[in-house]
Amino acid sequence: MANTKSALKRVRQTARRTAINRQLRSRVKTFRRKVDAALAAGDREEVHSALAGLFSAADKAARRRVIHPNAASRIKSRYTRKLAVPAA
Repeated sequence: MANTKSALKRVRQTARRTAINRQLRSRVKTFRRKVDAALAAGDREEVHSALAGLFSAADKAARRRVIHPNAASRIKSRYTRKLAVPAA
């Protein structure tokens, strides 16, 4: 355990930051699941609204460096390609 006041403060800050980062990362995963479910159901309206949420969540996470900016770009690219493929 931390012994100095500054080390105790860093423990508090790290715990707070970890919780925020976990929340942002989880939000991206949640929207990915929503898009996948909407694609499976074939609901185009729901796909587009979930996709907008996914893009926003990925960009916000990348801006805060919770995920790498290239990872956010890769997520967006993959889901855009999934949407472009006609349903077979």
